[in-house]
Amino acid sequence: MNWIILIIAGLFEVAFTFCLGKAKEATGTESYAWYGGFLVACIISMSLLIKATQNLPLGTAYAVWTGIGAVGTVLLGIFVFKDPANFWRIFFIATLIASIIGLKTVSH
Repeated sequence: MNWIILIIAGLFEVAFTFCLGKAKEATGTESYAWYGGFLVACIISMSLLIKATQNLPLGTAYAVWTGIGAVGTVLLGIFVFKDPANFWRIFFIATLIASIIGLKTVSH
């Protein structure tokens, strides 16, 4: 169950970076709504991370949480915000995913 909580926390990390990206594109009061979404997603993400680290090793949980956030944010940038997607970028995302899976595999 703690791994599921940690994965959800990582997805909320992606959500708060998405809100930052949308707030950057928005104008007027719409940007404040996106900043509000950022705060809500950030609070949820951090709360779930705290919950997950009560039973998982802190270093592993934090590395997995940031890894999910990093991979998700890069993919979000490529597919939503039209960031460049070249071979090396995809290669290093793949190695990061492999590292996350490796950490999960060797942790108890």
